[in-house]
Amino acid sequence: MRRARTVVLSVSAVAFVAKVVIAAQLPGPADVRFFGAFARAISQVGPLRIYEHPMPRVPVYNHPPLASWMLLGMDELDRLGIPFAFLIRTPACLADFVSAVLVFEILRRRRTVKAAMACALGCALSPLLITTSGYHGNTDSVAIMFAVAAAYLLVDRRSPLAAGISAAVAVSIKLIPVVAIPALIVAAARAGRPALTRFAAGLGAVLLLLWGPVLATVPVPLREKVLEYKGGRTRMWGFVRFSDWLGLSDAFILALHENFHLLFVLLCMAAGAWLAWMRPTAPAHAVGLSLTLLLLLSTGSAVQYLAWPVVGLFLFGLWEGTAFSVVVGIATVLVYRGASAVRWSETALSLTAVGWWLLAAGIATGVRRVLAAPPTPSAPARAPVVAPRAEPPATPASPVN
Repeated sequence: MRRARTVVLSVSAVAFVAKVVIAAQLPGPADVRFFGAFARAISQVGPLRIYEHPMPRVPVYNHPPLASWMLLGMDELDRLGIPFAFLIRTPACLADFVSAVLVFEILRRRRTVKAAMACALGCALSPLLITTSGYHGNTDSVAIMFAVAAAYLLVDRRSPLAAGISAAVAVSIKLIPVVAIPALIVAAARAGRPALTRFAAGLGAVLLLLWGPVLATVPVPLREKVLEYKGGRTRMWGFVRFSDWLGLSDAFILALHENFHLLFVLLCMAAGAWLAWMRPTAPAHAVGLSLTLLLLLSTGSAVQYLAWPVVGLFLFGLWEGTAFSVVVGIATVLVYRGASAVRWSETALSLTAVGWWLLAAGIATGVRRVLAAPPTPSAPARAPVVAPRAEPPATPASPVN
């Protein structure tokens, strides 16, 4: 196990360095420039007022409060001479490193060490993560890493307070892990009332700290731009793309965007909570199910969204993660080589369509494998140290008269 961990750490470190080199050498897509504009605006109006600040030449600012503080810090570092284009992509590269290690640590307790190592190495070397994290950046991989870390801390490390903090950090960087919160709550409840209380305390305290000032200052812009954000209206992925290919009406596709968004989110939450109830000692798989389903059912289309299910698929199994990562990773390379990341070539569209079906198959086989495996006992609590009982002093024998 120690040798396997060393291999995982070494390969993940090499992958991290490769991504950082890409981030340092290549300019990245338009999102890098948009994040730079967000950072400059935050430095002018502050991380609270940014949600009501007009920015007509950039997309809507739909990022949670912790991302605003992160961008404020990056703008300060940019002023000191560290290029912003490098800074904005470094957190995602580091998050992938941590995610690969988490995959190993979670699976080694539930499958063989060899299987855990293979899945972790597949996650570390995923071509999809190399392109989306090293070239694109964004905060998706960071949020997913914290969500998976929350599951690991909750059961494997028996640290529900830290798990609640990690879950709150996840949804405060990017809102997508909100679909995994019900699964974590169910797993904490199944672990007992003290675990649930500590998890809720960590979750609630950090959410209040990070979200409270923004909700008190600009509640309406925060709700409209972050909480109710439905993704772009392009037709490049999933149900929306298939509907367009089939020639369905614009009204139907608009309804998918407008009316089914919340329903799909609720389905992801319910599925994760169900798996957490069925396998309360494997909450990482429940988190993975929520995040993989989120992309499968997504009505939004953006190239960075394609990274959402990678960690969850590798938690399900090696072929589930590898098949999706390779096929969709090739598609992302084609997209980034094109003129714009929001205009996908026909080849890229075809590959992502195949990737959608691979994602669906990976979810099905992965959940079946989790349910077929015997329930894994939770990590044992640290045994109390009991002092050895002192022996009474020997009584000298009575002399024989």
